Amino acid sequence: MKPPHKFKILIAHGVNLDLLGRREPAIYGKHTLADIEVRIRTLSPMLAQTFGLDSVELTFFQSNHEGIFFDELSKAWDGAVINAGAWTHTSLALADRLVALSLPFVEVHISNLSAREEFRQHSYAARYALGVCYGFGIDSYIAGLCGLYGVLSTRQK
Repeated sequence: MKPPHKFKILIAHGVNLDLLGRREPAIYGKHTLADIEVRIRTLSPMLAQTFGLDSVELTFFQSNHEGIFFDELSKAWDGAVINAGAWTHTSLALADRLVALSLPFVEVHISNLSAREEFRQHSYAARYALGVCYGFGIDSYIAGLCGLYGVLSTRQK
């Protein structure tokens, strides 16, 4: 019998997400990054079990510096849930990095991008993502994690 595989999952928050809870609460809500981490850590074990994943190790990361963000993405992850913030709409480098890494990821956003300004409705990285979840507040992260765990469960077998 082979030992169980521990999936290393990155939850990556990009530029300005350190301001959650006080930045435009009408759009982004009143939850903080700490609230998001608690929600994910609370629900992740049940989700992992539901999808039959042996073991999951979560790492949470936030940076307002693109190069530092890229360095974190480049570590040995089995998958990621990424909210790149405004880099979503501006960074070809982010898309290029994700393609080069072949990192399985789900793009998430708290607000409904389709209901936002036109420039926020485009993502350079979305075409390379396993999927995109947005508009459900912080539960967009949970939806993204479900999608990621579902894909990883098929690769585990």
